[in-house]
Amino acid sequence: MSKLERNWQDAEQYPGETEAQVRARRLSLELGIEPVSRSVAAHLSGLTVLSRARAICEVGTGVGVSGLSLLRHSDEATLTSIEIEPEHLREARTVFAEAGIPASRLRLIEGDALHVLPRLNLGSYDLVLLDANPAQLLEHFEHALGIVRPGGSVVVPGAFSHGRVPDPAARDEATQAMRDLLALVAESPAIASVLSPAGDGVLTLVRLND
Repeated sequence: MSKLERNWQDAEQYPGETEAQVRARRLSLELGIEPVSRSVAAHLSGLTVLSRARAICEVGTGVGVSGLSLLRHSDEATLTSIEIEPEHLREARTVFAEAGIPASRLRLIEGDALHVLPRLNLGSYDLVLLDANPAQLLEHFEHALGIVRPGGSVVVPGAFSHGRVPDPAARDEATQAMRDLLALVAESPAIASVLSPAGDGVLTLVRLND
């Protein structure tokens, strides 16, 4: 094992997760949903605190692994989370309730994000997490950039697509969408971008002031 591999292995085990996160992660895997890794979950928890995010929007609720991470260290943040699969959303409601998250801090919306995002208020969110259909990533990002406030962040986990993004032989639609997003934000004067190797890669995009 190389030094980098040891570093990544340690990062995936630090810090520990709450019992609610562990249960949600186990349930996610049982339902065939790939949750964000532990290091990415920790990244999301820290980012919420560092950015002092109060209004958070998530595309792709799953069963609540990412949502619990976003709310872990903030008692004031509220989460609007969009999920297209009714079964997943039902499980998420139970997960959040068992974790003690008050209903007043949650707005769980069943539906296609491409239909829901345009109905959200422009510039009203401090942080937007995009973790849904990767083939629709560019469309989701366009809407996310509209609803996040100047100085707020758009976060995209899975930025390496399990090694496919840097592999020139990989030409599937989802991988190409991620490549297109990476190229787009790298050239944009309106966005500050950071690509982290945590988990399967985390792309953090800060909307600069207008």
